[in-house]
Amino acid sequence: MCSKNIANVFIRRVFNTYRNSNGNTFLSGKSLFTNFHPLNSNFPIRCKYIQHKGVKGIRSKKSAYEAISKVDNQSDSKFYGGFEDGNSDESLNLNDNAYEELASSAMHISAPSSTQNVFVIQPYVKWGGERNTLSTPDDQLEEAKALIGSLPNWRVGYAIKVPLETLNRKALFGSGKIEEIKQLLQELNAQDSFSCLFISKSTLTFVQKRYLEDTFKLPILDRYSVVIQILRLHATSAEARLQVAMAEIPYIWSQAKDANPTLSRKQGYMFTDTQREMLKTRERKLKLQLDRIRDHRRLLRNKRKQKNFPVIAVVGYTNAGKTSLIKALTQEQNMQPRNQLFATLDVTAHAGILPCNLEVIYMDTVGFMSDLPTGLIECFVATLEDAMLADIILHVQDVSHRCKQAQQQHVMTTLETLKNTISTTEKMPPVINVGNKVDLISSLMSPQTPSDTHYVSSTQQIGLKDLLIDIEKQILAVTGRRRVTMRVRNGGPEVAWLYKNTAVTNVRADEISAEYLLMTVVISELTMQQFKREFLSVNQ
Repeated sequence: MCSKNIANVFIRRVFNTYRNSNGNTFLSGKSLFTNFHPLNSNFPIRCKYIQHKGVKGIRSKKSAYEAISKVDNQSDSKFYGGFEDGNSDESLNLNDNAYEELASSAMHISAPSSTQNVFVIQPYVKWGGERNTLSTPDDQLEEAKALIGSLPNWRVGYAIKVPLETLNRKALFGSGKIEEIKQLLQELNAQDSFSCLFISKSTLTFVQKRYLEDTFKLPILDRYSVVIQILRLHATSAEARLQVAMAEIPYIWSQAKDANPTLSRKQGYMFTDTQREMLKTRERKLKLQLDRIRDHRRLLRNKRKQKNFPVIAVVGYTNAGKTSLIKALTQEQNMQPRNQLFATLDVTAHAGILPCNLEVIYMDTVGFMSDLPTGLIECFVATLEDAMLADIILHVQDVSHRCKQAQQQHVMTTLETLKNTISTTEKMPPVINVGNKVDLISSLMSPQTPSDTHYVSSTQQIGLKDLLIDIEKQILAVTGRRRVTMRVRNGGPEVAWLYKNTAVTNVRADEISAEYLLMTVVISELTMQQFKREFLSVNQ
């Protein structure tokens, strides 16, 4: 008899099996060791747990957990698949050296550790249709200096305002103003040399940049390129890095082909065929990854909707105190607000509780900034969708800022643009205006304080109670929830069901019968119908 048959006979004779009450098959350890013969000890035996599947109606927690894990793994594989994976045809290496060289030449990207002494120029139009009527040139210059101050090891060496008749001139400045700036640079360079020149304009054309660089013998930066460097610095998650990488592509293309397409070969960077193919491939892969992000966030929104959690989006101008406000409303100690421009790039969810004990989710979003191309913000549309599809919006404004009205108008205009970009047929969610940093001003001027604004201090915990009451009122109205009082049996299954599926605000004994309780709850119409089907009686 062959060794394989000997082993089979031995196993059939030696092993006794039994089933436990759960229907699982085990090997009898007693028979295994008492009947084991030394002559057969050279046969390796592997004892394996075998789940019995023959009993109908029994659900195994282990198999359910494995099924959920399998779904989650498939979702994660779909979401992160191809991102920086060298074995995939759709892999994307965000640290590609060839691309970094190309981006550096177009945007003058510098290493985070490099020191920059910046000469800041704030151009402004004195009159006409291009004139900015919402903020003064001094305020615009302060914001330009704040942008430079947001980058480590960067400092403003000198800053000036330059009045212009138009921002669309080929050289941007007139010949007289150019000579004046050249003379000023020569005088200042004798004391402290400058490493670059920042012109606080949305974007400069290739012709403008090349002419000014040849004239001043310094690298020229515009607002777009400076903001990109700030975003690169603050983008730590894979999601944020993908969106920042996508925001760079339109700018590089714009430098390769100027506004006039007939002169693109004469007025732009002469990209090689390899470089053009690299940009097209990178752009295609980034769009694919961002589409996956949108699908992933859509899945998360659907899960929140299934759990019936109201969502509150917190939006506002950059550095208005959005993260600080969420921390004050949720008492989440792990949040670390920073006094920096574009400190938040990821849309993050934070759980909070309203005065009626209703659980809600606050969504922290990326901040907005004026005089930037809409396309830059649209690259974050995958995450800003959460704001546009929320139940209500908290619009946080820095009331201590001199340009608060201009900032407020810019945020609302951007939200309208994003609404059209997302192509949602629904109206914009209700907006609650929140005036933050009230502790930094001495008094509020009544003509400048709209009556529909809640004035709060996130750091000093001022005005939060009234704000929460208004949030609760808006949430109940938008989501169709209402307060009802139900008479249920004390200790009955109705009590546990209400605690699990509703927000219980008050519980008291029934004065008529001690066997009953009066429970005041916040409940949606759908949940109310579920309760009726379950228990068939509701007393309000």
